[in-house]
Amino acid sequence: MEEKTFRNYDAPDVSVAVKEHYRKMRKNQTLDYVRNMHEKYLKFDKPMDLWEAMRHLNSLIDVSDPDLDLPNVQHLIQSAEAIRAEGRPDWMQLTGLIHDLGKVMFLWGSDEDGTSQAEQWGMVGDVFVVGCALPESCVYPEFNALNPDMQNRTYSTSIGIYEKGCGIDNVDLAWGHDEYLYQVLNNHADNKLPEEAMVMIRYHSFYPWHSGGAYTELLNEKDEEYLKIIQDFNTYDLYTKSQKVYNLEEVLDYYQPIAEKYLGAGPIYW
Repeated sequence: MEEKTFRNYDAPDVSVAVKEHYRKMRKNQTLDYVRNMHEKYLKFDKPMDLWEAMRHLNSLIDVSDPDLDLPNVQHLIQSAEAIRAEGRPDWMQLTGLIHDLGKVMFLWGSDEDGTSQAEQWGMVGDVFVVGCALPESCVYPEFNALNPDMQNRTYSTSIGIYEKGCGIDNVDLAWGHDEYLYQVLNNHADNKLPEEAMVMIRYHSFYPWHSGGAYTELLNEKDEEYLKIIQDFNTYDLYTKSQKVYNLEEVLDYYQPIAEKYLGAGPIYW
C-alpha cells in the first residue's frame, strides 16, 4: 500500500466497527475512567513470559485499525523486521516487536471497561489527553461532544486541570495498551531499554499530538525531542503494514537474545 492510503478513516471501505469503536472511546474515556483503569490494571501481579504474551496476540485483531485485519502479532513482527532491515539499533528492533504488547490486557479485561476482544475502546485506538478540551485533530472529532467531561468547566478548557507547559509526561492520556505496557516495563526490575524506547512505547498512539499538532499549551522543551523520536518510530509502526504473514517461532532465534539483553530472561509482571 502507498503511504497515502494509511489512516484514511473516511474511505468507503472503512468498517462501521472502526467508527463505532471511536464513538465509544470518545464517550467513555473520561478522567475518572482513566484513573479507575490505572487503579484496576497497574497491580503488576500477573507473571507472564514475554513470548507467551506475544503468542496471545495471535488471537487479537485490532478493531480500531482501518489498514490491517491480521492478528496483531503480525503487525509487531512487520514493524520489527522493517527496523532490522534498515540496520537500526537492536533495542529499537525489540521496541518494534513489543510496542503493542499491552494489548494482552484483553486476557483479563472485560466488555464493561472496553478491554476485551469484543469491546476494545479501552485498549486500542488513538489516545488523547483527558482532563482538558478534546482537539479537532482527534479521529472523528464530531464525537468529542459525547464525552461527559466536556460539560465540566474545569475539564473543557485548553489546559484543563494541568499547568501550562507541564509536558506530556505529566498529563493523563486515555487508557490503552501504550500506557499499560509503559507502566508494566517501568515496573519491571530487569528493564534496560533506553528512554527513547520507553517514549516510543508510551506515545506511539498519541496521534492528536504527534501527527495533529494539538496540545501546544501543554508542551515543554522535552516534548520537542519526544516528537522527533515518535515521528521516527511512526515510519515503522504505520508504513510497514502489509498482508505479509510471518511465523513468530521462526524469528524467535534472532529476537530472543535481544529481549534477554534488555528485559532479562524471567517473567514480566502484568
